[in-house]
Amino acid sequence: MTKPLPLAALLALALSACVSPAVPEGPSRGEFASELVVLKDQGPPKGPKDACWQADIRPAVIETVTEQVLIKPEILADDGTTTPAIYGTETSQRIVEDRATVWFRAPCAAEMTVDFIATLQRALKARGLYLLPLTGVLDGPTRTAIRRYQSPRGIDSDHLSLAAARDLGIINTDLGRT
Repeated sequence: MTKPLPLAALLALALSACVSPAVPEGPSRGEFASELVVLKDQGPPKGPKDACWQADIRPAVIETVTEQVLIKPEILADDGTTTPAIYGTETSQRIVEDRATVWFRAPCAAEMTVDFIATLQRALKARGLYLLPLTGVLDGPTRTAIRRYQSPRGIDSDHLSLAAARDLGIINTDLGRT
C-alpha cells in the first residue's frame, strides 16, 4: 500500500512544472566604430557606387597631467633644525589624438522621408531615447536621440549612420554591405 504524498510535496511538484525557460537576451549592441573612415584628403571616401556619406568632426583628445615637483629640497642645519622642502604643482597638456573629420555611410537624402523619420523616431522611442510625439521631422530632439543611440556604439554624431539604421531595423540589412 502506498502512502499519499503530503500536500507540501504535491505543491512543490506542481510548481516545479511551472518553471519557465530562460528569457532570451535582447539583440546585442552593435559596434559602429569600424564604420568610421578618416581621410587625409578632402571629400567623402571613394566607395560603392551610389553610396551616401556623412562627415562629422571627431574632436581632439587632450590629456592634462598635474604633478607635484620639488622646488627646494629639505635643509638640515648643523644645529639639528630642519627647513622643510617646498613643492609646487606643475600642469601640462598634450594632445593624445588629433582632431579629425570622420566619414561614415548614411542613408541618402532621398530616403529621409517623413515616413522614414517617423519610423526612426518610433524605433528610438521603443528604446526609451525619444520621448516626444512622432512628427516625421528630423529636429533637435530626434538628433539628440540619434546621438544617444550611436555614441555608445562608436559613432558620436547626431547624423544617422547606415549602421545604426540597420541596427535599429529600419533599413534593409543588406543595403550598404558592399
